[in-house]
Amino acid sequence: MFYSIALPILITLHVLVCLLMVIVVLMQRPRSEGLGSAFGGGMTDSLFGAQTTHVLAKFTVWLGIGFFVLTLLLAVVYARSTAAKSPISQELLSAPAVVPEATSEAAPVDAAAAPVESATPAASPAP
Repeated sequence: MFYSIALPILITLHVLVCLLMVIVVLMQRPRSEGLGSAFGGGMTDSLFGAQTTHVLAKFTVWLGIGFFVLTLLLAVVYARSTAAKSPISQELLSAPAVVPEATSEAAPVDAAAAPVESATPAASPAP
């Protein structure tokens, strides 16, 4: 039950972190003025102040850490949710445990149940 609730929430958070990371990376002004100039040369400086590149770089690091943590959590939750529903594991868990009985004396052999040996010897392979 926990996994059916946690999985969609974690996937939604993961998608939001991914989208935020894409936006923040594209807003950064690189040294060579690459994709950052597509949003306007000084747009982030005029909106958020002169130290925006430093703040955006730190925010990118935190979003990256969040991305990896959410990815690890998603892997664990998904693995446990599918392992709990496996038909083989449910059959193994529902099967009764069979423990062989340990006896100190040998069981008597019934002469009628003993296998009958044939009178002809077994053929040996030719050399």
